[in-house]
Amino acid sequence: MGPEESYQRKLAAGQFELQRCGACHKHIFYPRFLCPHCGSSYLTWVAASGEGTVYSTTVTRRKAESGGDFNVAIIELKEGPRLMSRIEGLAADRIKIGLAVRVRIAREHDQVFPVFDPIDD
Repeated sequence: MGPEESYQRKLAAGQFELQRCGACHKHIFYPRFLCPHCGSSYLTWVAASGEGTVYSTTVTRRKAESGGDFNVAIIELKEGPRLMSRIEGLAADRIKIGLAVRVRIAREHDQVFPVFDPIDD
């Protein structure tokens, strides 16, 4: 089983995990066979904190009958890697860079994927 399939199976089981390099100890996202930092193939799966901050965000405009506006955000995880996702629970135009967020695994149309919710302080 390849790294992407492993990642998807973990999500389907309700687990948000990242790969971590056993040589340079850096966390990695998107799943792969070799560490992009040092080239090692010694990658293991570890539970992620699920916390991060909005690194970048944009609003995609749609007509209301097509679902309305939505956001696309790049999240910088506490462990270091960044990933593209969306923020839920907040209007798209209210999402700001630096917003603290926490992962939640969403299920839609037989797919599972990470989305993020704002962390209330």
